[in-house]
Amino acid sequence: MAGRRRWSTEEILDAAAELLRTSDTESFSVRRLAATLGTDSSSLYRHFRSKTELLRAVADRILLAAMDGYRPEGDWKQRITALALRVREAFGRQPQLAAIWGQYASGGTGSRLVVEEVLQALRTSGLPDAEIPARYHRLAVLIAALIASEAGVSTITPKEYEQGMELFRVTTFGADPERFPALAHFARDIRPLGADRRAAFEEILAAHLARIEAGIHPGRPTGS
Repeated sequence: MAGRRRWSTEEILDAAAELLRTSDTESFSVRRLAATLGTDSSSLYRHFRSKTELLRAVADRILLAAMDGYRPEGDWKQRITALALRVREAFGRQPQLAAIWGQYASGGTGSRLVVEEVLQALRTSGLPDAEIPARYHRLAVLIAALIASEAGVSTITPKEYEQGMELFRVTTFGADPERFPALAHFARDIRPLGADRRAAFEEILAAHLARIEAGIHPGRPTGS
């Protein structure tokens, strides 16, 4: 009797990514993935010690894709902005995996490449080395939160989107001006959460980078 096929790590990650596109982290399991591959869970645990380790590896592949072909250009703010947009776009193509990145993070090569570039960019900004780790952390939290938020909007069904739009219209145009005077006043100008996501992403990131820049003392040696 022929033995079961031996799946490579890359093939397992391909199958996991595909399964996650049509489900979520709550329903995803190593057992379900094994069934999809026609094998048993123990064969997958030879590659990944846990579900969390597997999910981190899947998310790291998105970061690797984002870094593929990346070349640092411009000043430190331009470098960080370009990198953040690449990561956003990579997860935008597979939004179900964005929540995994935000929840589980990643410790693979893709993650190291992203972290290295952000740290390198910050070192050219004029910030002292002592401040860079904290600045990096805040940037990472901000970017991950924005991407995960966008992913949440991107993964809803057309029916859910229409329901949300109807709720938005009721919330804004149906607001009682006596009780909610500001909401009634701005109702025609307020846009739903899913509108202009890229513009909002860039504006929020730019504001954060400007805040970092404002705290840099002119004439301070780079990386001192």
